[in-house]
Amino acid sequence: MSVAPSSSASRSASPSASAPAATPTQADLLDFVRRTAADSVLIASLPLDPEGRTWVRLEGPGGSEAWLIGWPPGTGTGWHDHADSVGAFLTARGELKENSLAARLPTDGWKTLELSEDVDRERRLSAGNGRSFGQHHVHEVLNESRAEHAISVHAYYPPLPRIRRYSRTGQILRLEQVERPEDWQ
Repeated sequence: MSVAPSSSASRSASPSASAPAATPTQADLLDFVRRTAADSVLIASLPLDPEGRTWVRLEGPGGSEAWLIGWPPGTGTGWHDHADSVGAFLTARGELKENSLAARLPTDGWKTLELSEDVDRERRLSAGNGRSFGQHHVHEVLNESRAEHAISVHAYYPPLPRIRRYSRTGQILRLEQVERPEDWQ
C-alpha cells in the first residue's frame, strides 16, 4: 500500500467483535475490514485532503497491520505488492478500481518481466465491496472519480515487511523500488 506524504495520524480502532486468537487468515482480514468500514463514526473521523491521500493506522486482528485511507479524486497507488503478507481491503465510501495481475511472479532476483497478454484483471469496488489476496499479489488501486473522495480500510498479516514498487509500460513490468516500514510510517 502506498501512502503519499500529505498528512498522517496514528489511532487504534477496535470494532465490536473480538479479534481471532490465532494467526489471522485472509478471511479474518476481510471480515475485519468489513466490520471496520461499517463504523460510520470512524469513517467520518478521517481527515480528507483535497490534494493527497490521508491515513490513520488501526489496530488489526491478531497482530495484523491495518490502515484507514482517504483517496482524493484522481489518486492511486501505482503498481506494487505487499511481499510476504496476505491482505484484504474494502471500500467504505466512494468507489475504487483495482487493476491486478493474475500471475504469480518470481519473488526476488529480477528487475524486468514481460507479462503475457491474459494476466490483467480489473475490479470496481463500490462502498461495501472488497477483497482479500495472497502473498506477492501485484496490483494498483485507483480513485478514478473526478469529484468524490473514496475511503477504504486495509489489513495485512504479517505486518508489511516491505512493499515492492513497479513501473509498467504495456506488458513490461519493472521493479523500481523496495520500501521498508520506516519509509511509510
